Amino acid sequence: MNNPQPAGRVAVVTGAGSGIGREVARQMLAGGYRVALAGRREAQLQETADGHPDALVVPCDVTRPDDVGRLFEAARQQWGRVDVLFNNAGVFGPAASVDEISVDDWNATVAVNLTGSMLCAAAAVRTMKEQEPRGGRIINNGSISAHSPRPRTVAYTVTKHAMTGLTKSIELDGRGFGITCGQIDIGNTATDIMDTIGVGSGALQADGSRRVEPMFPVADAARAVLMMADMPATASVGSVVVTAAGMPFVGRG
Repeated sequence: MNNPQPAGRVAVVTGAGSGIGREVARQMLAGGYRVALAGRREAQLQETADGHPDALVVPCDVTRPDDVGRLFEAARQQWGRVDVLFNNAGVFGPAASVDEISVDDWNATVAVNLTGSMLCAAAAVRTMKEQEPRGGRIINNGSISAHSPRPRTVAYTVTKHAMTGLTKSIELDGRGFGITCGQIDIGNTATDIMDTIGVGSGALQADGSRRVEPMFPVADAARAVLMMADMPATASVGSVVVTAAGMPFVGRG
């Protein structure tokens, strides 16, 4: 299928040093995008870029407003605009129930997953309002935890529910400026974070048991993000859920 958008559009991808962010960035570069790669570890960003001439490596901590400002300024200086933000940077946070989690661990998870996403979205919206032609698209990486949590994931789950509110608010407030915002909620794609919760070896279930759950390739998750990014400006994809076939999501618990 032909890309319905002009070639050479500019994207910013956060969390581009690994996992879904890395694969999305690489598929965007292969598809003709010019991509600013953001993340805390420059060496990993350079591995993602792999010398591609249309990749711009920008080390960035999304919890720091000055870093986020420099990220979007770098993209504007390099290419003049930003057409797409994939708001992807995130952490899983501590494995704990609400009575066990420390305030420091709570705040650290909220800072990356929620405040960082807000800061990047704010910078993207400001850029998209000012540029000519005006407008653009923001894609927030949520999680199936925005629909149904896993046990002992209170900080992660709350941030992903909040991400849905952020997505809807951006979509509403961006209407008059040609800015759309959608959310992709992914379940059990094969990334390092899945090792953290033991999906491949036995993930904790609601009844206290552990179960090996199916996973699907990260390249397939990235293709879903690209589908959202490649939609024409006349269309807005509000919500997409992509899970490993057969995983315990529908009917979880």
